[in-house]
Amino acid sequence: MSEHLGDLLRESAPQVLGVLLRRYGGFEECEDAVQEALLVAATGWPAEGVPENPRSWLVTVASRRLIDRIRSERARRRREVTAAIREAPDAGLIPAPGDEGPGDRDDTLALLFMCCHPALTPASQVALTLRAVGGLTTAEVARAFLVPEATMAPRISRAKRRIRAAGASFEMPGAQEWAGRLDSVLHVLYLIFNEGYTASSGPDLHRCELTTEAIRLTRTLHRSLPDDGEVAGLLSLMLLTDARRATRTGPDGALVPLAEQDRSRWDTAMVEEGTTLVTGAMSVSSLGPYQLQAAIAALHVQAPRAEETDWEQIRVLYGILARIAPNPMVTLNHAVAVAMTRGPRAGLGLLEGMDDDPRIARHHRLHAVRAHLQELAGEYTAARENYLLAARCTTSLPEQRHLRNRAGRLGAPPPGPVSWTMPGGARRTG
Repeated sequence: MSEHLGDLLRESAPQVLGVLLRRYGGFEECEDAVQEALLVAATGWPAEGVPENPRSWLVTVASRRLIDRIRSERARRRREVTAAIREAPDAGLIPAPGDEGPGDRDDTLALLFMCCHPALTPASQVALTLRAVGGLTTAEVARAFLVPEATMAPRISRAKRRIRAAGASFEMPGAQEWAGRLDSVLHVLYLIFNEGYTASSGPDLHRCELTTEAIRLTRTLHRSLPDDGEVAGLLSLMLLTDARRATRTGPDGALVPLAEQDRSRWDTAMVEEGTTLVTGAMSVSSLGPYQLQAAIAALHVQAPRAEETDWEQIRVLYGILARIAPNPMVTLNHAVAVAMTRGPRAGLGLLEGMDDDPRIARHHRLHAVRAHLQELAGEYTAARENYLLAARCTTSLPEQRHLRNRAGRLGAPPPGPVSWTMPGGARRTG
């Protein structure tokens, strides 16, 4: 199957599933029918050609498969309990005259909300979103979670059953629960992107299939909700971050820090699109955490050189983000910005007490940031210990190598007073 055909089927899958769910209900049954239709297309279209309206073709085939299955099941039940159960009429199974055609409506947004139902855990929401909306196979979702397919298949099945048990219907949430459900959708897309951009474990720093899918799904969401500032902010954040992907690793796969990346190789089209998105969103929408993170990312990529980064503006933005959406990762990033503007010891002060926070105490990022600030402050022995501790706490092989290399460079502290560079190139001692 060609790459173009694969992309077409993957993009069509959630739309076709949405149509079937809206018409017939029954998540598992509808998804099975869609998968059968996709299989027929994947085997038949290369020889017969792609239909003029691929989505309509897929909806028709999937609907026939689903109706045949329902009728077969009903026939079986009639044979078993003819006297007890009457056959339900087929009228509800077949689109009524005048019903909108299969290609007239995109139900991807409703499907996203369904997959992010509050009855599911965040991990189940991510898995089901990748499976049903992203169009990934169960094997591909399993690879995303780094578990065997035999482990992932029951997990996805349990998520579907939990949605059914919760009485979830294929419709958009009401006004009272809209904000919370949209927050869940955005969070799931954010998690998918983050896992792809910096894989939590394994030999590779990137999982490009996940970042690509997260951006595609967020674009779909943005098309459906073009006036939502946080949706635009999340898409902007993804684009501005992914624009640097090609420069984040060296030829040997080693991690390259932001300050050392070749900025001439950043994707300028993604930078321009992301900057335009966040600028427009912040000018017309209430300020939200994804817009703030995108604005910070824009400041990083707009600096011609690392030394010209507007750290003071970044510090201010992180201060606002820490007030409206406090979490340990925001605190870590805020500490770095404070260190770059007020000195490393001021940044280290923000980290005090974080060892008592169970959300971050065992995370390698806490030890890595502390080590970096200690290095800037001239506390080389402590910095080396924390770099090594961070390396032990992460299961990402590129990050392990990077952190150990940083520790190795501190084996022999340089003589003389410690100095660090402030934004603009000025140097301070301390």
